[in-house]
Amino acid sequence: MMINWDDNGMNPDSNEDPTAAQRHEMIEIAAYYLSRKRDFEPGGAEADWLAAERAIDIMIAERLFGRSMAPEARAEIIRNALVLQPD
Repeated sequence: MMINWDDNGMNPDSNEDPTAAQRHEMIEIAAYYLSRKRDFEPGGAEADWLAAERAIDIMIAERLFGRSMAPEARAEIIRNALVLQPD
């Protein structure tokens, strides 16, 4: 079976939320970018993780991600949303 991907790396035939493992991976990516934004200063890892959880859950609720989305596309959306947003 061939999957057709759209320009965002999504399978337009799937509206399923990401799996728990995919969500965890997305939170890791988001936490990294949040930490990087504050120059990896010590003492902020827990706050970064909690903020990443909130951000990813909002993105999932807004249907920015699907279960069948390519991992690279998810990472790019996360990076753009967190790195390019003003402080």
